[in-house]
Amino acid sequence: MSKKTLIPIGPYHPLQEEPELFKLYCDGEIVKDIKWETGYNHRGIEKLSESKTYEQIFFLVERICGICSSSHPFAFANAVEEIADIVLTNRAKYIRSIIGELERIHSHLLWVGLAGHFLGYNTVFMWAWKYREPVLDLFEMISGNRNSYAMFKVGGVRRDIENSKISVIRQVLGDVKRKTDLLTGAVMDDPVIHARTKGVGILTRQDIIDYGAVGPTARASGLAIDVRKDDPYAAYPLVNWKVITAEAGDVFAKAEVRLLEMYESISIIEQCLDGLKKEKEGDIAVKIKEIPEGIGNGRAEAPRGEVFHFVQSDGSNSPVRHKIRAPSYVNIATFKKSCIGQTIADATISLAAVDPCYCCTERMAAAYDSNSGDKIMNANELINASVKRTNEIKKTINYQI
Repeated sequence: MSKKTLIPIGPYHPLQEEPELFKLYCDGEIVKDIKWETGYNHRGIEKLSESKTYEQIFFLVERICGICSSSHPFAFANAVEEIADIVLTNRAKYIRSIIGELERIHSHLLWVGLAGHFLGYNTVFMWAWKYREPVLDLFEMISGNRNSYAMFKVGGVRRDIENSKISVIRQVLGDVKRKTDLLTGAVMDDPVIHARTKGVGILTRQDIIDYGAVGPTARASGLAIDVRKDDPYAAYPLVNWKVITAEAGDVFAKAEVRLLEMYESISIIEQCLDGLKKEKEGDIAVKIKEIPEGIGNGRAEAPRGEVFHFVQSDGSNSPVRHKIRAPSYVNIATFKKSCIGQTIADATISLAAVDPCYCCTERMAAAYDSNSGDKIMNANELINASVKRTNEIKKTINYQI
């Protein structure tokens, strides 16, 4: 039996936007095993949340992910509003859904562009990112920010979308739809893209069930799961749309699902704009006096899949427990199925196909002393271990202050 060669990808690598380490164990060009090491980005968001007010937490969780920065406020709001039994105004529901779907469009365009770049198809990369810009401009017009929009609050939204802006939004959406037609045609008809993505990184329907995968990753394997349909929230039960699925489960199917989902997002936004015209301007939030004691579960369909927030309240102005699970937490594990047996070149595409977000996924369950194997229980012990290791390195390299 030939000896396996270790090929590391990361923790800093052009393929990945964030630090993460994948170890590919290969026999020649074929990947035989893959291991994933995490922990480079842990920021303690859940613990920080316990020291913030419900008002402040929206700005905190919005920064869990820089791309889908409204999905976490969406899920957190749903959780807290479940505790307080809050019913939103229809105008607030429409605005929340507009923000969520604009974000889905810009996130999918970003992914399609990066996928083209990974394949060496930089025309797709440049087209997709160019077409994404007007969507970010809409965010700036609506909220003042191209990212981290600060639109959500308990009981509704912070800013209205005035009816005078509806025509501008419609015009931009029309342009985006026409450009998406061109982009979709380029991807769906190109024989080189077909050759590089079809039959690559396949996840079967059973694989999706076994790993609990979500979002476009699951829908590309024929599993029609979507929180917007399965557990409706905001304006999604008020408009007509369909869940996009594919059957092949390969990289091409994942691209197909994301491209076609953008059309559904445009349709949802257009229907929400129609709904805004029927509602009273300024009716964007209900007044909340306090958050009672209780437990709330909030779900939202981010561009990558289901975001889940668990919030426990003791009746004070801050939660006593806030648990967060992002879609990449379950999707990343599917690499064990999609990458093994692939060539090295195809494995890297398969890694990117689930659109992983590592800063969303990061958490620390426990830390261990690498020398003794003892569990490190608190921050001071972590600091002491770090100082000790630094002193050891200084002696090794004859470092002098």
